[in-house]
This record gives sequence, structure tokens and C-alpha cells, in this order.
Amino acid sequence: MGLLRDAGVVYKPVEQIDLGPCSNESYFKADKAPRMAGFLLKIFAWFLESRIIGALLLYIVKKNNQVHKLVSNATLEEPPMFVPLHPITDCIKTDLNQQEVKQIDSDASPPERVQQAIKCIPVTSEKSLDDLKSSCFWRWTIADYSRAYSTGEITPLRVAEHFINAVRESCSPPLPMSFFINSDAEDILRQATESTLRYERGNPISALDGVLIAIKDEIDCYPYPTTGGTKWLHKFRPCTGDACCVMRLRSCGAIL
Repeated sequence: MGLLRDAGVVYKPVEQIDLGPCSNESYFKADKAPRMAGFLLKIFAWFLESRIIGALLLYIVKKNNQVHKLVSNATLEEPPMFVPLHPITDCIKTDLNQQEVKQIDSDASPPERVQQAIKCIPVTSEKSLDDLKSSCFWRWTIADYSRAYSTGEITPLRVAEHFINAVRESCSPPLPMSFFINSDAEDILRQATESTLRYERGNPISALDGVLIAIKDEIDCYPYPTTGGTKWLHKFRPCTGDACCVMRLRSCGAIL
């Protein structure tokens, strides 16, 4: 263990933790890094690059960093979240036969290309909404959303409302994580309402219709500012329209 190493932390599986509104338990403790800029940042970098003081300063910073503690000392007693969605068969291990290769028509419209791509995905066992709810850390796929929307088990509007509530909770104490730097609840609800009406009429645009997709802040997605991980880029380069990939997602009915 070493004299200067902190004691490890054993995190319980998430299903054993009460994360309800009346609970004081938390899974991970949020940590805020110090913010520095200008002359203070230059002084900090100068100290950090020095041989003796830099090593000591780096040790202190790492010691107070929750992410470093988690990676170095924590023990997670649960299976990994990310596992293969489709079984690896013998035909995948070897070279695919030529007849199994499907080419998507590049001249087709974005919705048509999405439908062609969906047909290329291996068919998995269909699960009902109740089965998905009972699965811990189940990651819904596009096919799951599309199937649930088409059968009426859920609607894009209902999913959007849950998403907006989750974003608000993630920005509130005691875990102010702020996973999304910008989100327009009114615009999201508008897109979800239009998608819900399309499903009610039985004419969704594509399998992406009503599926929520987050856009990185270095890709133009109007009316959100393109910040590129900075606080100043959008001031010198304002976003005036959608990037090509965003335009195609919108044309497929995705909620952005």
C-alpha cells in the first residue's frame, strides 16, 4: 500500500444504492477542478515545470483529484457497462462471404440510407418495455426506440420529457455534473411533439425519428453556440446554421 497512499474505496453495485429523492446516498462524489486563466495560469505552469516544486505540486494535485483516486485505488464490484451487443459467431471471426456484404446506395436520401443500414444490423431478441426497465444499465439502441415508438409503448415526447428532467437533475446539487453545456428544453419538446404526431399518423421519417442525439460543441448545430471546448470561440465564429451531418440527422427526424 505504501505510507503515502490513500486507503482504497469499495463502491457497491449501483442496484444496492438508494438513489431516490429522499436518499442521502450517492454513487460517485463530484469533484471540481480549479479554474485558472491569464497570469495565474502562467505562474502555475512555471511552478509545474520546475523540477523540485513541480513534482511536489503534481503530487498534491493528484492527491486531491477524485478521478485519480477512483482510477488508482477504487474497487468497483460490478460487471462492466460496455459489452458486445451482438454475439461473435464463427462467420464474423473469419472473412465474410461476398454475398453477406451489403452496399448502401450513396445517392439515396438520408432517411432511405438509414433504413438500408438498419436492415444490415443483426436481428437481436426483442425486449418489451418492462424487460428493458428491469435490466440494469441497459443501453437502448436505435432499434429499441424505433420499435417502442411504433408499438406505442412510449412516445418521443415522453422520452424528451424524461431527458429534460434528467438534464436538470444532473445540474443540481448534490451532483452538479452538467453533462450538457447547452440544451433548449422548448426546442427539444417541439421536435419531440412533431415526431410523436408522425408516429401517431403512422408515417415516421426513419428509424431515427424521435431518437435523441447529442451533438458535440465543435459541430455547428443551430441555435446552439459552437464553443469547441472554449468560452470564446462562439464569440468570434457564431453558429449561423447546421453542419452537413446535423442537417442529415434532422432530415431523418432525430431530436437534436
